[in-house]
Amino acid sequence: MIDSQEMVKKVFTQKSGRIETNKGEEYYNSLFEKVKNRLSILKAQPALKDVDMMDIIESEGVNRRDFMKWVSATTATLMLPPMFAPLVAQATELMNRVPVIWIELQDCAGNSEALLRSAAPTVDDLLFDVLSLEYHETLQACAGHDADRQLEEAAHLYKGKYLLFVEGAIPMAMNGQYGTIGAMGETFHDHLIRMAKDAAAIVAVGTCATFGGVPAAAPNPTGAVGVMDIVKGKPIINIPACPANPANMVGVVLHYVLTGQIPELDSLLRPKFAFGYRIHDNCERRAHFDAGEFVEEWGDEGAKNNFCLYKVGCKGPMTFNNCSIIRYNEGTNWPIGVGRGCIGCSEPDFWDKYAYERPMADAKIKAPTGGVEKTVDEFGLGLLTATAVGIGVHAVASAIAGKKSNEGEEK
Repeated sequence: MIDSQEMVKKVFTQKSGRIETNKGEEYYNSLFEKVKNRLSILKAQPALKDVDMMDIIESEGVNRRDFMKWVSATTATLMLPPMFAPLVAQATELMNRVPVIWIELQDCAGNSEALLRSAAPTVDDLLFDVLSLEYHETLQACAGHDADRQLEEAAHLYKGKYLLFVEGAIPMAMNGQYGTIGAMGETFHDHLIRMAKDAAAIVAVGTCATFGGVPAAAPNPTGAVGVMDIVKGKPIINIPACPANPANMVGVVLHYVLTGQIPELDSLLRPKFAFGYRIHDNCERRAHFDAGEFVEEWGDEGAKNNFCLYKVGCKGPMTFNNCSIIRYNEGTNWPIGVGRGCIGCSEPDFWDKYAYERPMADAKIKAPTGGVEKTVDEFGLGLLTATAVGIGVHAVASAIAGKKSNEGEEK
């Protein structure tokens, strides 16, 4: 009989979650030449949208110096050395060569709203003005048959070339009749399959599109599922979170513009440059966790002193995302920064498994002895043994495999 712990380690390995930040000089020199050639080809192609990226950015008060700061930060975010910065800057000006079709299914439009509601738009937000956005239900003026015609024309004209952004889950119960779209009443399922057929790649934006999200929460009456449960045989990039951060959306598009390929993904099809980090590892309150200083209840002295929020439900140790690095609201803050624990919204089934204000019952956090690495391992294996594969598996197994690997290297 196979040991359950060994089975988990085998299926969910550290290899799928590890970020290889330095692949060597030979690799980067080769990639540099490939990117240069790719951008030269794009530059020779006619622009799909008559806009000038620098004009848009400067009109919003972003000067060249600020833009180059953004370029440097984005280059690092994409895990590329500084030598790629000029190419990243060039790629932003060529984003109008890549057609994008954006469809919305079972959703609240929160990811679209995240792009639209910026008080002072960041460079990431502004780059969506440069994109050749051929179809977007929330933004377009037309409706009914006119909207259907616009979508069909875009899909036909850019067949095999467009990036398909999908926002929202897909209801499968009652033969998909919980969600229909367009003048002909096409089900969300059929709509997605048809639009995915001729896409170059599919970007599932937000937790609803990636893992089913809130619509898939128990008892899931509509039978909601994510894009990767429906579409097969196509490159899929998952960008979960409620909502997804615009910086991660732009990062995926930029990577595609630079290389013509999708970025390196983890076992849940999330780009490693954005989801290769645990919230806990880069949290500003991590020192308080290691010191055993926790908020015990809302409003206590610990809360007033920004102590660790684990005991009031923060799921940072089990969640992979770069929220703590790039943040939200023009990069000014994020949930933990305002005193609210992480609810693991970038993980599968988060609403049922993580979104409550108490710690995981079996986590056995014992800081400052042992630290989070040990206790999270204990949490994951205990949970898996009792209830089979759950939401924390990817994070847990990655930590386990990495720990064992490091121990082996030290011997």
